[in-house]
Amino acid sequence: MKNVLVILDGKIAKHLVKKMVDLNNNLNQYDIVYTDEKILPKDIPSNFTFYKFDPTSFSKLKFILNKSLYQDALIALDTKEDTLAVVYNIRVKYKDLNFTVYDQWGLDLKDKNVQYYRGNDIISNGLIEQLPNIPVFAQNIGLRQGEIMEIKIPFGSTYAYRYIGSIGQKDWKIVALYRNEKLINIKPSLIIKPNDVIIIIGKPDVLIQVYNAISKSSTQFPMPFGKNIYLYVDMFVQDEDEIISAIEDVKILHQRMKNNLLVVKITRPTTVESLNKIKFNLNQIPDMKLEIDYHNIGIHAILKEDKVRFDIGLLVLTKNILKHKEAIKNVILLKLPIFKVGSENISSLKHTLVLLNDEKLYEQISPTLFDISSQLKIKLKVLDIDPIGDKTREGLIAHFNNLSKIFVQNIILVQEEANPIKRLNKEHNILQVLPLKESMFQKRLLQFFTIDSDLLSYDNNKFNQILMPVIEDIESTKTT
Repeated sequence: MKNVLVILDGKIAKHLVKKMVDLNNNLNQYDIVYTDEKILPKDIPSNFTFYKFDPTSFSKLKFILNKSLYQDALIALDTKEDTLAVVYNIRVKYKDLNFTVYDQWGLDLKDKNVQYYRGNDIISNGLIEQLPNIPVFAQNIGLRQGEIMEIKIPFGSTYAYRYIGSIGQKDWKIVALYRNEKLINIKPSLIIKPNDVIIIIGKPDVLIQVYNAISKSSTQFPMPFGKNIYLYVDMFVQDEDEIISAIEDVKILHQRMKNNLLVVKITRPTTVESLNKIKFNLNQIPDMKLEIDYHNIGIHAILKEDKVRFDIGLLVLTKNILKHKEAIKNVILLKLPIFKVGSENISSLKHTLVLLNDEKLYEQISPTLFDISSQLKIKLKVLDIDPIGDKTREGLIAHFNNLSKIFVQNIILVQEEANPIKRLNKEHNILQVLPLKESMFQKRLLQFFTIDSDLLSYDNNKFNQILMPVIEDIESTKTT
C-alpha cells in the first residue's frame, strides 16, 4: 500500500475528495490536509485520514511529513502563494519526492520531480474538441466512459517481466508502451518492465479490474495468464493411480490459489468403472467443471480451444503425458504455465525453490515465484550452486533480494560450490519453478551430456514443478 499525501482547498477540493472516495480501491493510504469542513464526505473510508490546518505553516505540516514515508503527493490549492509555500515546505523534508501540482498560473518551479496539472489547458482542450475539423484527444475518445487507460507498471507487479504475448487480454488490449519517455513498438515478444507505462483499451469495468491486478504486488497467479486451473487427463496413456494422484494435487492447488474455477478435461475414456472412480474423487470439489471428450481430436487441438473457452491460467499435466514429446511439442506455443505433477506429495510442501541458471530467464519468472510462495504459504528457497564459484549471478541475487523487500517475504539463499543437480537432489518436499523451454519438449539423444540444469531438473520426476513461459531469445528485445 502506498502512502499518499494530498493537500487541498478551494473550489476543486470537495469534488476531488468525492472522486477519490468513489474510485478508492484500498491500494493507497491517503493523508489529506484541508481547511474547510465542507469537503468532508459522509462516509470516510478506512484508508483516508483527514487533518484540518493551514499547510503553509511548516511547523504544522512537519508533523504530517514526519508521520509516514510518502511515495506520492498531490497539491491542489486556490492561490499561487499558498501553492509555492507548500511546495517549499515539502521540499524541506523530501528532496526527491515526485508529486503533482494543480497549476492555474503557469508555474515553472525548475524541479524535475514536480508534475503540473494545468487546469486552463485541460479545459481549453475539452472545449476545442467541439469545433469542426479538430483532432480529438484521448481523454474524450469513444463513448467517453473511460475506454482508454494509462497504467504505470510498479516494481513487484506480477505483470512485470512478462512478455505481452503471455498475458491473457480478454475484453481489453495493450496498444502502446512507453519506456524512458519513448514509444515502443508493441509485439508479442516485448517484455514489460517496471516503470513502463502501458496504454490499454477495452470495456471500462474490465480496465478497472486490469488496473487493480497490475497495481497489486502479490497473490494474483495464475493471472495474468488466465483465471482458471485446468487438469488434462488422457485415460489411454495414464493409469488410474496417476490420475487419482493428479486429482489430489490439483485439489490442493485449487484450494490455495486465487483461480476462479477448476476444470477437469477427460479424454479417451477407457472403462466405465475407471471413469466412475475418477468422478467419485472429483465429488464435492467447489467451483469445479468436468468435461469428457470422446472424439480423440488430440491434445493440442483440445487445449487450443479450451484455452479461450475456460481462460486457462495453469495447465496441469503428468509425466506420462509429458513424455509423449511429439504429441505435446506444440503445447509450448500456448504460452501457458504448466504444473508438472511429481511423485512427492504436494500437501507436504515446505519450499518453493529455484535453482538459478540463465539470468535473463529467471528474472522473467521472479515476480511469480513470490506470488506462488505467498499463496501456498511456504518460503522461497534460492539455490545459487556453482561448481567453480565465479559469482556471475550477483546481479540476479540482488534482484531477488529487492523483490523480497517489495513482497515482504524473506528468502532462503543457499550458495555453494558444488554440482547443481546433486545439490538439488538433496532437497525434499519442494515445488520447483523453472522457465519453460522448447528444448524440454524435444527428444534429446545425448541428454546425459547436457550441462543445462533446467533440462536436467525437468527430467527429474521426483519434484512437483511449475514451468513458466519465458522469452528465450531475449537479445532481440533488448533495445525494446
